[in-house]
Amino acid sequence: MYKKIKILIITHNFYPDLSPRSFRATELAKEFYRQGHEVTLMAPEKKGLESFLTEYPINFKSLGTLRWKIFNFKSFGILGRLYNKAVNRLLPLLFEYPNMEIFFKVRKALKKENDQYDLLISIAVPYPIHWGVASVWSKSHRKVAKVWVADCGDPYCLQENDTFRPPFYFRWIEKWFMRKATYITVPTLNSIKGYFPEFHSKIQIIPQGFKFEEVRKRPEIMDGIVRFGYGGGFIPGRRDPKEFIQFLVQLPVERRFEFHVYTHTPQYILPYIQNDPRILIHNPKDRLEFLYTISGFQFVVNFSNKGTVQTPSKLIDYGIINKPILNIETGNLDKEAVVEFLNGNYRKSLKVECLENYRIENVCRKFLSLADASK
Repeated sequence: MYKKIKILIITHNFYPDLSPRSFRATELAKEFYRQGHEVTLMAPEKKGLESFLTEYPINFKSLGTLRWKIFNFKSFGILGRLYNKAVNRLLPLLFEYPNMEIFFKVRKALKKENDQYDLLISIAVPYPIHWGVASVWSKSHRKVAKVWVADCGDPYCLQENDTFRPPFYFRWIEKWFMRKATYITVPTLNSIKGYFPEFHSKIQIIPQGFKFEEVRKRPEIMDGIVRFGYGGGFIPGRRDPKEFIQFLVQLPVERRFEFHVYTHTPQYILPYIQNDPRILIHNPKDRLEFLYTISGFQFVVNFSNKGTVQTPSKLIDYGIINKPILNIETGNLDKEAVVEFLNGNYRKSLKVECLENYRIENVCRKFLSLADASK
């Protein structure tokens, strides 16, 4: 049993945002509060946060409203669209714009911070969160916290799932902040390969965590239609739905199925649907609502990332609701497996091992052990 401590969580994404990093920060804040710790959260100003703070009255310190934006000039025709495409690719890649704004927000907030915390957890992405902490983390200013844990969901410089890796100069910045952090946390053993070898001794494995008891399930719908679903984004050439969708739409119309897709990137699926009514696209849902919905389906779909460094956190959710998982690898579609799943044969279902490791109670215990180990 750990004694009650003061914890500061710094994050860009938080409730009610729908993203793995938002779930990470939100679930940690909730469970630390439930365990009786004194929790402070630093994040940009959020609409809709009031209901959360009513139920979980943690100390919220606003980083203010983020104002840096990439201007859109699509109204200028072809040239405007070309400009938009270039700047939306190059500014984030070369300068981390507009995410660099949060570096200055975090730096300013921590310089004004008078409290001393037992544990500081900074959560990326975006990585300028960590850089902001590193900019004030020195021997003269280490009083902000006794222990700093830099939590990394996905790698930065050595990532595998973007078309381009960040330029060479970001390697200096990544190594700079990693030298200062007390610990670096990653979600899986394979994730370690996404970070520079000289910092592997600092890396601790702490997976994504959820409160299992919050998840409601409904009875499976048995009306002769095979229903399956996916929730999340797509990445062309990496986590790409094209091959899978093209295979589904060419199946005979007598094959009764519904593939429900909940995504904020429908542009990567719409061109291949061919008006097939069996492919249904929805806006993203609240996590618990989404899980309740798909728990009534026959199976769920996962689009795997390139390589082994990044593991989709939605696999944990799929494991919690105990549904067969059809895993789709970009460029290597197993058509036999797809047909088997449609026929109710799940022998090739992807397995989620050691599900108990993802209970938020166990995840928080691992973070607390880092604060305890550094005394």
